[in-house]
Amino acid sequence: MASSLFPPPESAPVTESARASAPASAPDPEPQQVLAPLSAAAVFLVVTVEQAGEQAVRDLLGDLPGLVRAFGFSAPDAALSCVTGVGSDAWDRLFDAPRPAELHPFRPVDGPRHHAPATPGDVLFHVRAARSDLCFALAAEIMRRLRGAVALQDEVQGFKYLDVRDLLGFVDGTENPVGGEARDAVLIGAEDPEHAGGSYVLVQKYLHDLDAWNTLPVEAQERIIGRTKATNVELDAPGSHVDLNTVVGADGEERQILRDNMPFGSPGRGEFGTYYIAYSRTPEVTELMLRRMFVGVPPTGHDRILDFSTAVTGTLFYVPPAGFLDDLPPLPAAAGRVPAPAGPGPQPQLPDLPDGPRGEDSGSAAGPTGPSDGSLGIGNLNPAS
Repeated sequence: MASSLFPPPESAPVTESARASAPASAPDPEPQQVLAPLSAAAVFLVVTVEQAGEQAVRDLLGDLPGLVRAFGFSAPDAALSCVTGVGSDAWDRLFDAPRPAELHPFRPVDGPRHHAPATPGDVLFHVRAARSDLCFALAAEIMRRLRGAVALQDEVQGFKYLDVRDLLGFVDGTENPVGGEARDAVLIGAEDPEHAGGSYVLVQKYLHDLDAWNTLPVEAQERIIGRTKATNVELDAPGSHVDLNTVVGADGEERQILRDNMPFGSPGRGEFGTYYIAYSRTPEVTELMLRRMFVGVPPTGHDRILDFSTAVTGTLFYVPPAGFLDDLPPLPAAAGRVPAPAGPGPQPQLPDLPDGPRGEDSGSAAGPTGPSDGSLGIGNLNPAS
């Protein structure tokens, strides 16, 4: 059996058998809007909680469902929503409750040529709708309510581009799971019953060198991506972006994640990028995809899309089920106290990559199966149908 590329979480290792034991008839708590189809507009806010800012953040989290209803009331067809995630460092400051089993700080990935950094983030707000003005209005109210309690680490306004393409010109991530397969891929089950109905989400911001990319012939671009540019047909291209992001478990089945990526940019500043956001039942699947991208798999090496796309952020969050926001656990007694200074902790040691062509995981990842293009979706996605 292949070994995992990442060590299991120290708090509570999660096994494939534990996931498989989930009773089919057991209803899980209702999730936040992680399964909603891709929207035309989005705002991504990543903040860190200031010292003594915990109560203000909790107050906002408790009011957030009502704020979404209020701002979206006049335009129900726009489907305004906001998914909220909590980072590893913030969980014990905000909630006196058991930690999600696989919540940990994002682990940076160092490859021979490219680096996926870990950047600060305590709370993620993924605001989306069919109208950019609604996204803006809700994001503005969130930041107004949190003024003085948080520090903004990143803000990105995403948009649907042309016929759902990324700024590299390709349709990407078209095989997102849907229906029951999506729920199996994204929602935590009996393997962590106290957090059933929740999810994990990993976010990264990529900046593209479009001038360099556009000097390549279309055929060369297609070999890097693993799909045709005009028709979006998958190619037999070992070492391509699609190939490297196909993860197969020990049972021989592909592991899936749900991507909700959005292009963003500023023509005046010459900034063009993709905001990568991947929801999953376990972060191990997405982390393995990144490891294959940045470190590479013999004999093909790293994902050549990284020669033109630079990761500048990276953060992991846990997304609790919807009911969690309506009835928050109590605030920890130590919240707001000034902690003693501490030195940097040890860096995780990552074992070598396996030689398998599809990077088998340990079997501890969620077990959804079904068609997948295997892409990390560094670009946009077709809406789920």
